[in-house]
Amino acid sequence: MIECSHLSKHFGPVKAVDDLSFTAQQGQVLGFLGPNGAGKSTTMKMITGYLPATSGQIKVCGIDLAEDPLAVKNKIGYLPEGAPSYQEMNVGSFLQFIARMRNIPASSQQSAVDSVVARLNLNHVYYQKIDTLSKGFKRRVGLAQAIIHDPEVLIMDEPTDGLDPNQKHQVRELITTMSKNKTIVLSTHILEEVHAVCDRAIIIANGVIVADSTPNEMEVMSRYHHAVSFVADLDTILLNKIKNMDCVRDVTYSARLKETTVFPTQGLFIFDEISSLLKQEGIQVTSLKMEAGRLDEVFRNITKPVQNKEVHR
Repeated sequence: MIECSHLSKHFGPVKAVDDLSFTAQQGQVLGFLGPNGAGKSTTMKMITGYLPATSGQIKVCGIDLAEDPLAVKNKIGYLPEGAPSYQEMNVGSFLQFIARMRNIPASSQQSAVDSVVARLNLNHVYYQKIDTLSKGFKRRVGLAQAIIHDPEVLIMDEPTDGLDPNQKHQVRELITTMSKNKTIVLSTHILEEVHAVCDRAIIIANGVIVADSTPNEMEVMSRYHHAVSFVADLDTILLNKIKNMDCVRDVTYSARLKETTVFPTQGLFIFDEISSLLKQEGIQVTSLKMEAGRLDEVFRNITKPVQNKEVHR
């Protein structure tokens, strides 16, 4: 559904995107991650035709963007960063205008508007000027205009930015529902969002892809993978006893949080051993869990200054 081949974008001497190649399939939610300035938004703008590429090829639904940009744009719904819109219009009028611009048949325009208004809970701001809306509602209006024509491909830059936890949950559920018959690419700084909605994640840094994998596979790259964390009062004697276990590689302890994390020797599962020791020592534990891994740690490690273009798979 989306094919990017050797995609580059230069702003004078600055290489914002440098020889990027990837594909996204139908039914896939692809998370686009990276630090600020990594090239995420620039790449998304090139896919939508908003920015021309310096070099490379983009195909959407088999259509070459350079050969037929209008046909590609008809296939795409786009939620840009900041959800820009016509601030002086009210919500209903704006969405009706978008429906006309998207060439939705006149007989179906109002039903298309009503559908996105209901899906994004915009009913009670329908007659309100966009300029007077909260940041969260502006974001929801932006998402409504992106999906009003039921596009095959949806490109979203920070879709839950500015939303409260309930609104984030609602939008994530909507993304999951829509992904069954669409291709969705979204950028986000919220790593929990990657777990919540993404089947696959690409991390870029300095304009190049440095990781391309599933969220679960990325977690395996974390040193916290299969580590055991618990909250309890520990003395130095017991802490040293845990450190000296053959199955333990390292231990960290936060006196403020009373949280201990025990890192296993490579490849071992140590949950039962740690649990048994705590029970044997009569330690009262507030919480005890085995970690899957921490995406934030993987993200930090991967996005350190890129020395080469090796892709982690």
